[in-house]
Amino acid sequence: MSVQKARAYAFLLLKFRLRSEKELYERLRKKKFDEAAIKEVLVFLKERKFIDDNLFAKTWIESRLKKPLGFRRLTQELKLKGIEKEIIDTRIEEVRKGYSEADIVGRLAKMRLKKLKNIDTQKAKMRVYGYLLRRGFSPEIVSDAITKS
Repeated sequence: MSVQKARAYAFLLLKFRLRSEKELYERLRKKKFDEAAIKEVLVFLKERKFIDDNLFAKTWIESRLKKPLGFRRLTQELKLKGIEKEIIDTRIEEVRKGYSEADIVGRLAKMRLKKLKNIDTQKAKMRVYGYLLRRGFSPEIVSDAITKS
């Protein structure tokens, strides 16, 4: 398939949301574009700043923190999207300054425990603990929050 078709498909994907270079590469491969066309399209997009893994990581973290999710989960998601470790670490450190994971976990733990008030206290705490871990919060912060709740 031609480079023009590959480029058009890449722009279609980028129309919906920012994507990492790896994501675009994989989507173009899935559509059976040849390797040379994919590489040419990726170079074209990078040169013109349509794909920028640094910007992608920043916007991904900002959007996912609204869920809210923990830094462990964000790191894992960005790794899966093909973002380099240095970029992930830099972006997470920038966000850490203005984001108190402990406060968020404390609020989430209280809300979840309130919903589970009809269940045995120990069982409810274990469920909340698992829930918060799955959201990517660190075990230390989660156990502190549950102990305080």
